[in-house]
Amino acid sequence: MEHLTPDMIMVMVMIGVAIFLFIVEWVRVDVVAILMMVCLPLLHLVTPKEAFVGLSSNAVVSIIAVIIIGAGLDKTGMINKLVKPVLAVAGKSTSRVIVAISFTVAVISSFMQNIGAAALFLPAIQRISKVQKIPLNRLLMPVGFSAILGGTITLVGCSPLILLNDLLLPFHLEPFGLFDVTPIGLALVASGILCFIFLGKFMFPQADLSEKQVTEQTCDWDSSDEPGTRKNCLYELTTSDDYMDYRDTVRVDDLHRRYLVSILALTEPPDYKTLSPSPDTEIRSNVDLVVWGEKRDVQRLATAEEMQLKETVEYYGKEFEADTSGMVEAVVSPRSQFSGRPLGMNNFNDRFRVTPMSIHRQEDVYKAKLDDIVLQTGDVISFYGTWKRLEVLQEEGGLLFSLPSDLEDMRPEKALWASGWLVLSLVMIMVFDIQLSVALMTGALGMVMTRVLSIDEAYQSVDWRTIFLLAGLIPLGIATQKTGTAAWIAASILNIIGDVQPIVLLTVIGILSTLFTLVISNVGATVLLVPLVVNMALAAHADPRMAALVVGLATSNSFVLPTHQVNALYMGPGRYRTIDFIKAGSLVSILFLAVMITMIYLFYGV
Repeated sequence: MEHLTPDMIMVMVMIGVAIFLFIVEWVRVDVVAILMMVCLPLLHLVTPKEAFVGLSSNAVVSIIAVIIIGAGLDKTGMINKLVKPVLAVAGKSTSRVIVAISFTVAVISSFMQNIGAAALFLPAIQRISKVQKIPLNRLLMPVGFSAILGGTITLVGCSPLILLNDLLLPFHLEPFGLFDVTPIGLALVASGILCFIFLGKFMFPQADLSEKQVTEQTCDWDSSDEPGTRKNCLYELTTSDDYMDYRDTVRVDDLHRRYLVSILALTEPPDYKTLSPSPDTEIRSNVDLVVWGEKRDVQRLATAEEMQLKETVEYYGKEFEADTSGMVEAVVSPRSQFSGRPLGMNNFNDRFRVTPMSIHRQEDVYKAKLDDIVLQTGDVISFYGTWKRLEVLQEEGGLLFSLPSDLEDMRPEKALWASGWLVLSLVMIMVFDIQLSVALMTGALGMVMTRVLSIDEAYQSVDWRTIFLLAGLIPLGIATQKTGTAAWIAASILNIIGDVQPIVLLTVIGILSTLFTLVISNVGATVLLVPLVVNMALAAHADPRMAALVVGLATSNSFVLPTHQVNALYMGPGRYRTIDFIKAGSLVSILFLAVMITMIYLFYGV
C-alpha cells in the first residue's frame, strides 16, 4: 500500500471540513461546495480548469434541463389532470387511494427531480385528503417515500444518478444508459408499495388528530371544496370612545400576544379600512376591528380590553366574503428564500398585505411571538388575506399552497407541446443515442420556443443552489481520485475487512452509502464515495460499475430521518414527528437494501 503524501493528507482534510460543515450547517451546503471549488485550486490539488469543470458538466446541464422540463409540465396543469383519473380508479378505498397516488408520484419522479414531483403534488394531495376525508398524515408519508423510490427508476430521477456517469469518466468505465437502472427502480417502487399495503397499519401514523389537536383546529377548513372558507372564527369588535384615554398604547402585536387572536383588519382615522395591518399599528378609540380566533379567546379580549363584540361581521362584511378573501396554509418549500429567517424579518404584513396567523411545526403549533420564530423547510404557515394579495405572495415563490385562481394561470392548451418535447428528449436518448444533456436541453429549449414557458420562467424555475452544490463538489471528487486518496482509503478498508465475495462488498457499500446520506446531502455522499468504492472494487476484483451504481442508488435510501428534502417538506403538513420517520423509515431502508442487492445480483450477475 502506498504511503500517505502531503496532497493526500490535504484532500482528506478538505473532505473532513466538507463533511463537518454539512453536518453542523453553519453555512448552506451550496456555500460549502463553492468553498471546495475555490480552495482546491488554491491548494494546487486540482487545476483551475478542473475546479470549474463541474459548471459545464453533463450532469449539471442535465439537471438544469430536467428542472425546466418539469416546470413546463407543471405549467400546463398536467399534474392536476392526473389526479382525477387516478381517483376514479382508486374509488373511495383509502388503501387504493394511497397505492394509486404513490405509484403516480413514483412515475413522475422518474423523469424529474423527486423533490420537484413531491412539491408539485403537495397541494393536490391536500385537496384529496379533504375531498376523500382521509387524514393527511396517512397520505403524505407513503407518497413522499414513493417520490424518493421513483427517483431510482431512470438515470434522471435524482441528482446522484445523473451525476454518476460524470464520476465514472476518470476511470474510463462504460457509462450507464437512461433505463439501465429501470428494473432495479421498478422493483424498489413495487416492493415499497407492497410494504405500504401489507404493513402500512403498523408503519405509518393511523390515528386521527388527537383531542388536543382537534381543539386547536376548530377553526380549520370546513367541508367546502374551495380553500379559504372557514366557519365561526371571524369576529368584529369596536373600541370605546375613551379607549386611549386611560391606558398605555396598545398595538396589533400586543393583542396577538396577549389573547392569541389575529387582527385581520382595522379602521384608521378618519374612516380608512386597513386589511392585514402591520404588527406595530396602534389601536385607537372608536374603531372597528376584525379578529380571527377561538371564541373564548375573542371573548377574553373583549372583556379585558372593554370592547364591544358584535354578533356578526358588519362594517367589513364585503371585504371578508368568500370570493374576496380567505385563508391558506402555506408550506415553506425546500431552499425557500423565507427559510432561515425570522418570520418578522420577512415582513409579510407590509410587503404582501397578508396576515400570518399561526405556524405549525411537527407536533407544535405557535400562535404567539410569531415574528421571532425562524422559519424552516416544511413549516406550515396559516395566512389570511384577499385572494389578490395571496396570489402576489404565491408568485413570489418559496411557499407552496393552492388558490381558487390557480387553474386560470395554467396553460392547458400547451399540454401536447410539453408532453411532446419530453417524449422527443427520451427518443433522442434511446433511439439516436444522443448524449443525455444535449437531448434534455433540446426538450427544455422546445418548452421555451413553443411558449409552454417564457425564458424568464425557465430561469426562475432552476434551483441554482442545487446547481452550484453539484458543480462545486465535482472537483472534490477529481482531487480524491487524482491525488491517489481514494485508492489509499480503499486499500485501507480492504485490509481491515479482508477478502470478501463481491456481493458482500456491494452490501457493505450499500450500508455505508445509506449511513453517509443520513448525515450529509446525497450529492455530497455520491461525490465522496464513488471514487472510493470504484477503487475498492478494482482492488477486490469486483465490478467497479456495480459498486458505483450501488452508491448512486443507496444515497436515495434516506427514509429514517427527515433529512431528505422530500421528508423535510412533508413533515410539517403531515404533522409528523421524528419518531414517525424512524419507525416507518427503518423498515423501508432495510427493504431497500435487500431488494437493491438482490436485483443487482439477478440482473447483472454479480
